[in-house]
Amino acid sequence: MLFPAERLVALVIGAFLIADLTLVAGSAISVDWRGYGAVVSSGAVILAIGLAYRWSGRDRKIALAAIAAGLFILFTIVGAALNYLLIPVGAERIDPLLIRLDGLVGYSWPGLVGWASEYPVLGTVLRWTYVSSLPQFVIVILTLGMTGRQALLHAFLLTGVLAATLTMAFWLAFPSSGPSAYFAIPVETAERLGMVVGPDYGVELNRVMTQGAQRLSPQDALGLIAFPSFHTVMALMAVWFTRSIRGLFPVFVVINTLMLPAILIHGGHHLIDLFGGLAAFLISVWLARSVLARVSDTRQRPEPAAPAEQGF
Repeated sequence: MLFPAERLVALVIGAFLIADLTLVAGSAISVDWRGYGAVVSSGAVILAIGLAYRWSGRDRKIALAAIAAGLFILFTIVGAALNYLLIPVGAERIDPLLIRLDGLVGYSWPGLVGWASEYPVLGTVLRWTYVSSLPQFVIVILTLGMTGRQALLHAFLLTGVLAATLTMAFWLAFPSSGPSAYFAIPVETAERLGMVVGPDYGVELNRVMTQGAQRLSPQDALGLIAFPSFHTVMALMAVWFTRSIRGLFPVFVVINTLMLPAILIHGGHHLIDLFGGLAAFLISVWLARSVLARVSDTRQRPEPAAPAEQGF
């Protein structure tokens, strides 16, 4: 009942879930089972609705959108939990190298934050831009699904899963936490900007990276990875996979152009993190294309592509 890309994503979710439960069983960390149960249940219900629509043959587009949305929610929750369970990673991180590389082109995170704090309206716009990444993903999934762009939807879903997995694997081998864990920002500056990743965030990052998490909850999880920037991957994906959607593509181009300074200022990122995100995106798009070409399901009934659908 699941198409090839959906089966692959489901397999990754299952593997991540097994890893999560194994790591939890071998640790003393407390788990917010009720919080996770609520999120997992929502993803499972949406997935079940999509499967019911596909099984009954009532509406192919609703089935596409709901299955992809359910899988996305489930992958997000098991992936984020796994990222947290992989800490502590110790005091050795690649951030000093990244800071030196940024310095070669004159980039200074404290300097950029200080400059942006002089323009509070800009800071507010960039803050809302920064937190729009997940809503953008939901919009892309629903739009591609409800317009019948099956090939693009599955490529989008698989690209995101591959990019997240590659990003996490690189971070595990070469940990980084971003400049907020290394530079002190005046409290008044952070307050003027309404920083998402501010001084307190950096202090907590340093603690959990060296000591590990004491509690695992979907409400309390921090973004741990600096390089490569997954927010950059998400911005590029939102633009790349909506190229054929006239009403959405130009809007996403504008939003995700603003996303780049938002990632630096509100995401607490090194400049080179963005280039790492670009590399992760390009590799994942190529991998997704290669994988999908190899797992074409001959049993799947051929369906006409949406008129405006393009290859990815």
